[in-house]
Amino acid sequence: MIYSVRGKVIATEADTVVVECAGVGYGCRTSFNTLQQIAGKDEVLLYTHLAVRENDVELFGFATKEELASFRMLIGVSSVGPKVAASILSACTPSQFALAVATGDYKAFTKIKGVGAKTAQRIVLELKDKVAKDNAISMRGESTQLNIPAGSAVDEAVTALVVLGYTEGEALSVISKLDPSLPVEELIKKALIGLAKF
Repeated sequence: MIYSVRGKVIATEADTVVVECAGVGYGCRTSFNTLQQIAGKDEVLLYTHLAVRENDVELFGFATKEELASFRMLIGVSSVGPKVAASILSACTPSQFALAVATGDYKAFTKIKGVGAKTAQRIVLELKDKVAKDNAISMRGESTQLNIPAGSAVDEAVTALVVLGYTEGEALSVISKLDPSLPVEELIKKALIGLAKF
């Protein structure tokens, strides 16, 4: 397994970056987000996933472990291949992806080329529990429809729930359904009731 590649960027295309390591150029399929993050850098580190199929072997590389974790979650969904997963991560950040799944916002994925309504619903259905329990992807500060300003009642309530032992995903998935204008104490109280049912 190739865990990562580090080296000089010798070429980039719309969805590919070539990184030279010890004289060998590794062509990594990637997302638009990663291409933006590595733009202008001489040396880069990409976290990789080697996708092996019957007639094809492709290396996918991402600038962050969060994006790689999101990619691996997506390819674990039936009918979502590596190229579709990379397209999804080109259209949204790992945080936006995780929040859309946690809040059941499958429509956020239907706007992406190659993702139909059934596939989008399957992504949410199959990954909702996994995203809520997995701390590999942070959802703070990003949203598909929700804006969670730092220091707001919602932000403070999420922080309090994380301190109580819940994951960020669990806290956000419950709090996103509540009225954000409620006081912090009320948000926490209602969220705890929701989490107890969950």
